Amino acid sequence: MNNVVLLLTVALLVFSCNKATEKQPEQMAGFIHEGFLLESGDILFQDIDCGPFCESIETVTFGVEGAKFSHVGILVSNGEGEYVILEAVSAGVKETAIDSFFMRSHDAENRSKVVVGRMKSEHAQLIPEAITFAYSKLGAAYDEVFDISNDKYYCSELIYESFKHANDGVPIFELQPMTYKDPKTDELFPIWADYFDELNVPVPEGEPGLNPGGMSKSPYLEIVHFFGKPQGYTGEL
Repeated sequence: MNNVVLLLTVALLVFSCNKATEKQPEQMAGFIHEGFLLESGDILFQDIDCGPFCESIETVTFGVEGAKFSHVGILVSNGEGEYVILEAVSAGVKETAIDSFFMRSHDAENRSKVVVGRMKSEHAQLIPEAITFAYSKLGAAYDEVFDISNDKYYCSELIYESFKHANDGVPIFELQPMTYKDPKTDELFPIWADYFDELNVPVPEGEPGLNPGGMSKSPYLEIVHFFGKPQGYTGEL
């Protein structure tokens, strides 16, 4: 009888140890994409070729070493052993397959114009709670008027609010006055004038907000990899 109890105890201990060391999806070490190890919580900056809207954003915002970014998302585990990008797009906050995200735009060498930002080690503890918050917004509406105070989200806003929540309500990305004007003429870009006119709302010129370029220069982040060369980038790949 004692031997049976001992065997059961050992079996339970082995099972418990195995479960304790088994990595949950949100804690997976990462996976290799195009030769680079991506990790959960990586912030993926993207230079999308989407016409006048993206061009107007890239004209007035500049990222790390001049890079022009027009979109950003965060890499997460979907709880099923797979990685996806959580992002806020015109359809709302959604999961996007890795391949779909990376195929959106390419540089002259046919490389994806995606750049990886990663929380510095001293801030890495924010990642799990930031991901939890971002996932809680899955299905939320797109913030078509770029109002930082409502419960809708544009791409940069989703990342901003997620890490602000994780940092006990203290922002780690800096809000700046937004502009929709062409710096060459100091006039509204026609695409934005028409856009807000159709929404029947005033252009939020000078209102607080943020953009992917500014976020890429955050002191909380390290830029750890370039899959391709975004427009305007002056550094070495």
